[in-house]
Amino acid sequence: MHLFLELRLNPLIMDISPFMSKSADHSFGTLRSYFWPIYSHECGRVIPMLLMAFLITFSYNILRTVKDAIVVTARGSGAETIPFIKVWALLPAALLLTFIFTRLASKLPRERVFYIMMGGFLAFFSVFIFILYPARAYLHPHETADYLLTILPAGLKGFVAVFRNWTFTGYYVMAELWGNIILSVLFWGFINEVTNVRQAKRFYGLISTGLNFAGIFSGLLSIYFSNLIFDPRIPYGHDAWEQTLFLLISTVLISGVIILLLFRHLSKELKSHNEREKIVPPKNKKKMSIRESIAYLAQSRYLLCIAFVVFAYNVVINLVEVLWKDQMKELYPDPASYNIHMNYVTMNMGIVATCISLFVTGQTIRKFGWTIAALVTPAVLLIASTAFFAALFLKTGAYDTTYALLGISPLYLVVISGSVHNVFCRGSKYTMFDITKEMAFIPLDPDEKRNGKAAIDGFGSRMGKSSGSIIHQTLLIFFGTLVASSVYVSIIVLSVIVVWIIATKALGKRFTLLNAAHEEEHDREEALRKSNKEAAIALETKQNLTAQEQIG
Repeated sequence: MHLFLELRLNPLIMDISPFMSKSADHSFGTLRSYFWPIYSHECGRVIPMLLMAFLITFSYNILRTVKDAIVVTARGSGAETIPFIKVWALLPAALLLTFIFTRLASKLPRERVFYIMMGGFLAFFSVFIFILYPARAYLHPHETADYLLTILPAGLKGFVAVFRNWTFTGYYVMAELWGNIILSVLFWGFINEVTNVRQAKRFYGLISTGLNFAGIFSGLLSIYFSNLIFDPRIPYGHDAWEQTLFLLISTVLISGVIILLLFRHLSKELKSHNEREKIVPPKNKKKMSIRESIAYLAQSRYLLCIAFVVFAYNVVINLVEVLWKDQMKELYPDPASYNIHMNYVTMNMGIVATCISLFVTGQTIRKFGWTIAALVTPAVLLIASTAFFAALFLKTGAYDTTYALLGISPLYLVVISGSVHNVFCRGSKYTMFDITKEMAFIPLDPDEKRNGKAAIDGFGSRMGKSSGSIIHQTLLIFFGTLVASSVYVSIIVLSVIVVWIIATKALGKRFTLLNAAHEEEHDREEALRKSNKEAAIALETKQNLTAQEQIG
C-alpha cells in the first residue's frame, strides 16, 4: 500500500519568505518581483491556481474546526475519542482512499480523477448536512453504547464513542482527509506536474500567501456564523448551532463547486498551452510502499535523523493537543463556543505564521545557519509544552492557590496555555520546521533526495501521528482519564523533545559537511561550464577571424 498522503506543502500555512526572497526577476521592478513576479501571459494559469489554493485551504480550515467541535462535545464523547478515531477510523480510511486514488490515477486521465475524488468528498458532506446530521438521534446507537460502557473498562470510553456517534466519526475522517487528499495529493500533485522549477520559484510564494490568508478569513467567517442567533427564516435546524453548522458546510459545498469550475478552466488552459508548445506531460513515478520506505531509511543515518525529527514533531503535537482539547471541552461544553475558540486559534495561527515567514525564517537561516534555524521549533515546543503542563498541574493540584494568586480560573489558564502552544508550535512548524526539513534534502544525490523524501513524507509523519494516538489509548486503558495520565504524557513529551534536539544537532553537523561538498561540486560545475563557454566563444571568434581572412 502506498502512503503519500502527507503534504509536500502544509494545508494551512506555508513559509513564503524563502520562495519570495529568491524569486526576484530582473525583468520585473523591485516591488513587482517581490509581490507579483508573474508575466502577463501567465495570469490565466496563476490566478486560478491562487483561487483554488485559497478555497481548498479555506474549506479545510472550516471543516477541521467543526470536526473537533462536534466530536469532542457529542454525547458520551470527549477529547479521549480523538486517538481512537485516528487509529481505528482515520488510518484505515486513509489507506483505502489512497488505494482508490492510485487505482483511478493508473486508469483514468488526471482531470477525471480530480472530478471523481472531489465529487466524492462533496457528496459525503452534502449527505451529512442534509440527511445524517438531522437524523442523528435515530442513527446513533446510544442504548447499545451505554450497555458497552457497563462491560468495558473505563479507558475504552473513547472507543465506544467512535461507535456511538458514528456519523460524527465519518465527518471527522472525511474532514481530516480533505487536507491530505484534496490539497496534498490532488491540488499540489496537479500543480507540481504542470509547473517547472523556474516557474515554481515565482508561483509557489504567491500560492503560499493564499494558504496563509485562507486560515485568517476562514476563522473570521466561522466566528461570525457561530455568533449568529437562531433565525426562523432559515429552513434548517432547531437552534443557532445547527444553523451555524448548515451555513459553514454550505459554504464548503459552494466553494467546492467553484474549485471544480476553476480546475476545469485551468485544465483547458494548460491543455491548449501544451498543444501549442508540443509538451508531453510527465509520467507518474512509482511511489514507495511502507516496507520499501522502512528499508530505505534504515540504510542512511542521515535520513533516519530527518525521519526522527518529523516523527518527534507529530508525536509531541498530537499528545499535547488531545489534553488541550479535553480541557477545552470542560471550559466550552457547548459546540458553538468550542468552535468559536478553535477559530480564534486558527486565525491567530495564520497571523503568527505569516509574520514568522516574512520577518524571521529567512533572516535566521542566513545569519545563524541551518542548525540554529532547525532548533527553533523544538525549542518553542519545549517552552510551550512546559508552560502548558505547568498550568495543567496547577489546576489539578493547587486550584485554590492558583486562583488566589492569578485572579483567573485555573481551567481558563490551561486552555489559554494550550491555545498559545498550538498557535506558536504550529506556526513555527509551518515556517521554520518545514523549510529546514526541505533544505536537509538539498545536499543529497537525486536518488537519495527523491526516495528519502518519499519515505519520510509518506511514512515518518503518519507513524508519528499514529504513535501519539496509540500512547494515549494505552494510558487511557490503565488510568481511565486523560487528566489522570497527564503526568506520564508530560514525561514522554519532554523526553521526545530532548532527543529531538540531540538528533537535530547531529543532523546539523552532517548537513554542514554534505552542504559544503555539494556547494564545492556546484562551484566546480559552474567553473567548468564557464570555462567551456569561454573556450567555445574563443573558438567561434577564431573561426570568424579565419573566415574573414579567407574572404579578404
